[in-house]
Amino acid sequence: MVQLENTKCSFLFCLGICILICSAIYLNAKIPNTPIPSTDLSSQTTPAPQSCDILPPATPGFTWQRKDCKKISYETKPDANCSLLQSDLHFITAPLSKEEEDFPLAFIITIHKELETFVRLLRATYAPQNVYCIHIDAKALEEYKTSVRNLAGCFPNVFVASINEKVTYAGFSRLQADINCMKDLVKSPTKWKRVINLCGQDFPIQTNLELVRYMQGSEWKDRNMTPGIRQPPTMKHRTDFQYKEVKGTHVAPKGKGQKKGPPPHNLTMYFGTAYYSLTRPFVEFVLNDKVAKDLLEWSRDTFSPDEHYWVTLNHMKEAPGSYVEGEWEGNVRAIKWKDQEGTVHQGCKGQYIRDICVYGIGDLPWLIEKESMFANKFETANFPEALDCLELWHRHKVLQHATVPIQPSWRLTTEVEVINSTLILKPGDCF
Repeated sequence: MVQLENTKCSFLFCLGICILICSAIYLNAKIPNTPIPSTDLSSQTTPAPQSCDILPPATPGFTWQRKDCKKISYETKPDANCSLLQSDLHFITAPLSKEEEDFPLAFIITIHKELETFVRLLRATYAPQNVYCIHIDAKALEEYKTSVRNLAGCFPNVFVASINEKVTYAGFSRLQADINCMKDLVKSPTKWKRVINLCGQDFPIQTNLELVRYMQGSEWKDRNMTPGIRQPPTMKHRTDFQYKEVKGTHVAPKGKGQKKGPPPHNLTMYFGTAYYSLTRPFVEFVLNDKVAKDLLEWSRDTFSPDEHYWVTLNHMKEAPGSYVEGEWEGNVRAIKWKDQEGTVHQGCKGQYIRDICVYGIGDLPWLIEKESMFANKFETANFPEALDCLELWHRHKVLQHATVPIQPSWRLTTEVEVINSTLILKPGDCF
């Protein structure tokens, strides 16, 4: 009986050894040292958008594959590993030049939907020397707000505004959102030089280095960029009559066309874009000067006040960095307006919404030729290829400008070799 038990134990021991050896042989066969076919890489890379003609050509025999940059749901959980998050989402985590490090920028980003689009905008503009104030529309879904806060918590220079408005299109709340962020930004330990405002449907054309050089150039050094002109007669109704916000939905006239009083301090009204690049002294002027504060209060019941407030103040001689003679100068945004079709541009390859082109991939050659700071607008739900393509082109340009060693996680694409119509991943070039 004892001999039988010994024989059984010996058999089980030998069986275990055989299983281990076979497992090792099987695993070695499954993990070869040769390149891995792309079918095993579906979770790691995806094809670059077709017709993305603005990308540099790949090496002959290779094709561009985009790294898996879009899976963001797990990264926005409160217990996310922040170092891993920054790497997985391909954020650039070091200044790319001394020139940029010495000229930190502030960004105000107002958002209300499309978490993925926001993450990609933040990734494209992010640099550790800059600072970012995120204004989340108070009407946004709680899950969305939580995800944005969790993401911001992984970066010491990204924060959510201390006060978030229920933003109404063309309402005072849109202007107040920027003011709220400015109040937070002046308290930031980052000694930023200029502030730029963005919305969630913007995307950069210029790199951070190009932004710094453009705003430090002879035309704009120490000068605010608020494109606009003296208020034309066609826009006078915006400030001659009183309006009210129907919270979160629209702006409507007050009563039966109630007239407003004249602007405070006998100010001359201007009309322009809601987008800007402002010097820090001008921001402090906006927050503290009596004329600026009185104009802000007077603007509460006007239509789309962000399109007159900044440009009007920037035409005051007393304002720091003012541009009294300025008109539409300043390449703050590339926008295709429907009424400019046939003159400024040759049509929208995507779709017009509120007379503004939501870009398709066919609009990108026009965009990059404009050399504007940013472009508006993009929607990943309807035209994802446009943003996919522009994002890859922009990151390629960013890394080309770098004067420091490039970390692998900063790259958004890799070259994949094509062998007998099969994609094979090899350590080719990346950007």
